[in-house]
Amino acid sequence: MSPKLELQDIHKSFPTSKEVLRVVGGVTLGIAEGEFVAIVGPSGCGKSTLMNIIAGFEKPDTGTVLIDGKARQGPNANGIMISQSGSVFPWLTVQQNLMFGLTGNQHGDKVELADKYAALVGLKGFEFSYPHELSGGMLKRVEIARALVVRPEIIFMDEPFSALDALMNLRMRTEFLRILEQERHTVLLITHDVEEAIFMADRVLVLSPRPTRIQATYEIKMPHPRGITSPPAQALRATILKELGVVHDSLAAVPQLI
Repeated sequence: MSPKLELQDIHKSFPTSKEVLRVVGGVTLGIAEGEFVAIVGPSGCGKSTLMNIIAGFEKPDTGTVLIDGKARQGPNANGIMISQSGSVFPWLTVQQNLMFGLTGNQHGDKVELADKYAALVGLKGFEFSYPHELSGGMLKRVEIARALVVRPEIIFMDEPFSALDALMNLRMRTEFLRILEQERHTVLLITHDVEEAIFMADRVLVLSPRPTRIQATYEIKMPHPRGITSPPAQALRATILKELGVVHDSLAAVPQLI
């Protein structure tokens, strides 16, 4: 079966005043339909640039991005981005924010659909609230609902929970996984948090320093819900941190139990 999302030898550089900066140095990748893939890598390695290429916001210098076997020409309705910066309109209510992307006549009753997804993310009763009346965690729920209500095939996530405190971050990860059990989506997550990647993903890719390439791949066979403090999870965490060059060999010398 062909991958849902495929990258074929992606390269990207940017000109500077002194030189041409090579950011992506040849990335080839296939992601199956319904798979959750997380990407981690050192700061400044090109993770966000790669995500923007995959999502259609940037064009590669060379190489091809395929969705269902067709070359991607730009952003389209089959994928949607959830970023760290936020995308909730402050002058609209929760319900209005969710209805904003429901253009055309193919969605049926838009109010009913918006309220369905508000309830799905735990915002039932807050449909007529404005963003300034909501907590940070509730705003993130609105963003997730806005992404889901248009029923995308692929969800791109660029550090979506990084602005939240540690407890709310964990709650939102758990909530998002609960939603994915009800609605099947292909997900690509970029994160600096190795534990977040292990907690959520089916597969973790480690990127090299710039110009970035896929340096290592780890399949995660632990069932959900995952205990991030379990020996298998901690063994994998140590292995990935070693791959990233941020722990000593002796700290990563733990049997990989997944």
